[in-house]
Amino acid sequence: MSQSNMAREVAEIPEAAARFLAASHAAVVDAATALRARDPALVATVARGSSDHAATYLKYAIELQAGIPVASVGPSVASIYHRPLRLAGGACIGISQSGRSPDIVDLMRAASDGGALSIAITNHADSPMADASAHCLALQAGEEKSVAATKTFVNSVLAGLALVAEWRQDDDLRTAVAGLPDALAQAVGMDWSPLSSRLARAASAFVLGRGPGYAIACESALKLKETSGIHAEAYSAAEVLHGPAAIVQASFPVLALGVEDAALPHVVGTAERLAAQGAEVFVTGADAKGATRLPSVPDLHPMVAPLVLIASFYACVEGLARRRGFDPDTPPYLRKVTETV
Repeated sequence: MSQSNMAREVAEIPEAAARFLAASHAAVVDAATALRARDPALVATVARGSSDHAATYLKYAIELQAGIPVASVGPSVASIYHRPLRLAGGACIGISQSGRSPDIVDLMRAASDGGALSIAITNHADSPMADASAHCLALQAGEEKSVAATKTFVNSVLAGLALVAEWRQDDDLRTAVAGLPDALAQAVGMDWSPLSSRLARAASAFVLGRGPGYAIACESALKLKETSGIHAEAYSAAEVLHGPAAIVQASFPVLALGVEDAALPHVVGTAERLAAQGAEVFVTGADAKGATRLPSVPDLHPMVAPLVLIASFYACVEGLARRRGFDPDTPPYLRKVTETV
């Protein structure tokens, strides 16, 4: 079987990340300077699909690194309900691979009209969303042919992390961001075949995380749905215990995404509790009783470590899709660019 576009694009992730860091650095510095001057009390995000998972990651990054609350605004507020937004003194970050979805564009315009400092993160610097924004961070990911976003998702999160590092003038995070191409190259080659072997016969699954890892859980669950036909749901490793754990019975597959941060003991605790219920649990970042540990790149800054995990997952899920008889490039009923209102 010939290599899929998705497999090629996953392999290109490290190169795409390096290209963004080199080519978009000046734009990141300009936007970060504007954020320091604005000193926003609130940041809004606008996105859908995988881009919204990138926005969730950015939410945690901003709240943890800057202490500023971040809220996701529904695009329909502007596109369907035509309500103005009062964002004077705030900032609004829109994330869209294509930058063409009318509802995202409408809300970015509404945010700018409402007084927000607007920043677009998109693979197309000439897109309507970029035109509607004061700043644009071009992803530099190159063409992405597979319907399933991979390198554009990674670069969207990378753009957000680079922006936060420059905005806060955080040298530790700057160094971690600069090292991401090398870390991602290691991650793409990690062997997650134990997870693939279990999911090859799965109908449902849970993916768990905390903090920025929750955003990666959301992205992983989406990819299991769209590429492999698995009804996967993402939960906070805390929230899953408030009800969803009731359906976890013998052999139910669970992926718990742990990294070396303050939340790791809680992720491990949840993994062990679900394993004790009979779940087949796979965990990263630490050993957990009754669970299978998957390899991950060690000794990373906790703010970038969850992003590195998605590269390993993407390589795993591309093979899983083919193993289950799906074409990972063309999920049923989906298109590469989804334009909603």
